[in-house]
Order: sequence, then structure tokens, then C-alpha cells
Amino acid sequence: MKFFSKDKEFYKRVFTLALPIAAQSLISIGVNMLDTIMVGNLGKGETSALAATSLANSFITIYHILCMGLGMGASVLVSRYWGMIKAGDDTKNAYHSLKQTIALMMRLMLGLAALFALATALIPEWIMRTYTDNSSLIELGTTYFRWSVITYFFLGTSLVTTLVLRSVGSVTPPLLISIGSLVINLLGNYTFIFGHFGAPRLEIAGAALGTLIARLFEATAILIYLFIIDKKIRFKPIDLFVKCGTLIKEYLKICIPVLISDGILAVGTNTVAMVIGHLGDNFVSANAVTAVTQQLSTAVVQGVSQAGAIVTGQTLGEGDKEKTMKHGYLFFGLGIGLGIISALFITLAKNPIISAYKDLSAEAVNIAQQLMWAISLIIIFQATNSIMTKGVLRGGGDTKMLMITDNIFLWAISIPLGILAGFVLHLPPFWIFVCLKSDQIIKTFWALLRLRSGKWIKKVSTSKNNEAPKSAT
Repeated sequence: MKFFSKDKEFYKRVFTLALPIAAQSLISIGVNMLDTIMVGNLGKGETSALAATSLANSFITIYHILCMGLGMGASVLVSRYWGMIKAGDDTKNAYHSLKQTIALMMRLMLGLAALFALATALIPEWIMRTYTDNSSLIELGTTYFRWSVITYFFLGTSLVTTLVLRSVGSVTPPLLISIGSLVINLLGNYTFIFGHFGAPRLEIAGAALGTLIARLFEATAILIYLFIIDKKIRFKPIDLFVKCGTLIKEYLKICIPVLISDGILAVGTNTVAMVIGHLGDNFVSANAVTAVTQQLSTAVVQGVSQAGAIVTGQTLGEGDKEKTMKHGYLFFGLGIGLGIISALFITLAKNPIISAYKDLSAEAVNIAQQLMWAISLIIIFQATNSIMTKGVLRGGGDTKMLMITDNIFLWAISIPLGILAGFVLHLPPFWIFVCLKSDQIIKTFWALLRLRSGKWIKKVSTSKNNEAPKSAT
């Protein structure tokens, strides 16, 4: 099989999906970047405010990743059912199963949001202490949390709904909504962080409030599109209460391993944040700067990853296994190419990005430089395995095996190596980061072996319940 091809139709299909997704990812990153940059320019004490915002968002990132797991798990089923509908295969049951999948996803998301909201409201100081023992950072982070309690419901709604819409090829509406969210967040931050237009100067609390307002707009707009404007899924508010018993087994088989896998990733990411949080304020601030850079450099990769899951699911839904295998190798080649491009971007952009964060200490700048070089190395492997594991293999339904391997590589290899490098051997920041991300290298080679085996292509069935709701036509 070839990693590269002159199949223009394939690349056109992939990037038609991937580029709007990447653009939306960049906008979402921009929302978070606005918080860190604007808080980082408050003046006196900006390093502490920047570090506190970064650490508080590390906990919110757990929820973000879990919601992505819920949405991506549901996306595997939705894209497969949509492929069946397009091929005219058992259309009635496929539509009914598609709506059951969305209803189950929404219910789980709301339950998850409630748990995180309670934790953030009741034990914010304890959460911050898991990241740092600096009392100033704990106090600032607790303030940020108190303004973020209900954000979970809005953030989760927009995340999972966006993923479902993408699964049926509707990528432009979520992008336009995200642009509106970015503008609102910029105005909200400017108003409440610094106290403009007669508003009180809330500083770090203002960053949380600006984000809350932006997330409220985003969730409201995406639901209006899903319930009223969308003509593909035709999902209505009443469908949230559809009986889902006939699909629960299939849903759990595909979606729960994705949720667990992404949950492991969330915990692992926060374990990394905890390791970094105990290496000092300068390391935390440097990592906050480089984390945004890493997100920016992988935006297109994330778009191609989700496009990989969608294209794979739809192609299998149409019944073409041979074409799916061919596409799998082409996606691997895309990963290598995009990884190299991302590495070059980081190398060229690292100095301008670091200089955008004013008044960082000399030590923080030095650490940030080292981390940037480490990221430029790791990103080549991360891009490739992300497109394969979060895209192609997941789209094929291989979610259980991905859950197992994510667990093994993260907890048995990368985190122990990172702790050893940081707290025992006291290695330079470059090597600490490489050790913490070593699972990305190993998973790249494993993903290629798994692709070649063909065992990652799993069968997905529809609900056989004939009592479909009236709207499922």
C-alpha cells in the first residue's frame, strides 16, 4: 500500500472536511489564548495570574477532553449510520439509531457537566492544590473557578453538537458560530479583565466571565442550528427523550472505550500538568506559552484526524472495505507530512510567540525555548499517530484496542519516565518534556502495525426497534 497518492478526489474530500474543522480549532484555541495573553498583561503580578489561569484551565481541560470523547465516540456511530443512509441501506433504522446515539450522548454530557460544576463549586481550593502548593496561585485559581461553574454546560453542549454535525458533513455552521464566539470573548475579556466601558475591573475573574459569555452564545447558537436549521439529521428537542434501550449495547461497545481512552488522556495530561506545576512558577508559565503554540501547530492535524474518522466511518457504512484500507495508508502519509510542516512552524514561530508574553522572567524564557525545541521533535510523531488513532482506527470502530494501548503507553512508559527525568535525574526541560511525551513516538509505530493487520475494522449494527419516533423519517 502507498502512503502518498495522486488521488485528488481523496485529498479534496479530506481537506473539505478538515480545513473548516482546523479553522474552528484555531478559533477555540484563540479563545483560550486571549485569556492567557490578556491576563499576562495585567501588570504587576502578571506571571502569577498567567500561571493560575493555566493551571485552572488544566482541570477544565479534563472535562473538555471527556466531552470530546463522548462526541467522538458518538461520531463513530453517526458517521457510519450516515454512510448507510447515503447508500440507501436500512435507512429507517439507520435514522432512528442516529437519533438514539445523539440523545444518549447529550444525556451523558449533561451528567458529566453537573459533576464538574459541583466539584468546581464545592472544592476549588483542593483542586488547585493538586497542581501547586503556591498559596497565591491557589487563591487566583480559586477565583477563576468560581466564575466558571456553569460554563461546563455550555462548553459541553457546543463541543458534542459540533462533532455530531461534522459527522454528516456540516462543518461550516459550527465554524461561523465559533467566529462569533471569539469576537464576543475578545470584547468580554477587554471589558471585564481591565474594567472598560464602565464595567468593574475583575482581572482574572474577568477572563472567566468573558469566556462564560462566549460559551453561552456558542451553545445557544449551535442548538438553534441543530433543532431548527439543520436538514440532514433532523433532530428535534423531543428526540432528546427518545427510548434508547435498543441501542445501548452498541453505543456502549463503541463509545465507552472512547470515553475511557480520552478520560485516560485527560488524567494523563493533568498528571503532566501536576508534574510541571511542582517544577516552579517559571516552568508553569513557560509551559502555558508553549502549550498554546503546540495547539496552534496541530490545528490542521486535528482537522485531518476528525476527517479521518468521518471518511472512514462513512466509507465503511457504504460497504467498501478495500477503499477504507487504501485510505488508511494515505492518512498515515498525511500524518508524516503534516507533522514535518508543524515542526517547521514551531521552529520559525517560537521566538515571536514567546516575545508576545511580556515580562516573562529570563528563566521562564529559557525554559520556553527548550520546550519549543522538544515540541518540534515530538510533533512529527504526535501528528501521525493522532490521525491514525483518533481518526482512522477510531472511525473503523477499533475503540476497545485503542483504550488498552493508550492506557499502557501513557501510564507504563511516558509518565514514569517524565517523573524520573524531572524529580530524580533533574534533567533539562527539553528532556523532561520528551520523556513526558514518549508515548507519542511509540504509538506511531504501533498504529502502523495495527493498520496493516486490518483487525481494526469492526462491524456496527443499527437498532432493530421498529417503534421509531415520528420525526425519524
